Amino acid sequence: MLTSDYYIFVKKLRDMFGDMMQMMGKLKETQRKVEETKERLNHVMVSEQSSDGLLQLTMTANRTLKSIEIAPELLNDKEQLEDYLILHINHLIEKATKVQETELAAVAKEGMPNIPGMDFFK
Repeated sequence: MLTSDYYIFVKKLRDMFGDMMQMMGKLKETQRKVEETKERLNHVMVSEQSSDGLLQLTMTANRTLKSIEIAPELLNDKEQLEDYLILHINHLIEKATKVQETELAAVAKEGMPNIPGMDFFK
């Protein structure tokens, strides 16, 4: 004859397994949302322009360079053009990365279970 302790143990085990299955489903849903967000970020544009307006750059939030507009007078100074490109492409990458990280963190935070001590996304 089975004791009541056995039934309590089986119920706890069943509840724990159910909770794990629910968590796995939530994680899969979060993964799907992350992938959708990554795809959407292919269409979110971030721009950078030099203070004198001689260089304009556009990139997706996934850090794919889409356009470079260079004023004709900047083409006459190779060194200045190189310096502008390095400076402003790096700024643009930082902006795009910040947008991407913010968007993905929001999706991940929404889908993560609330586990004490595991505050990865504040």
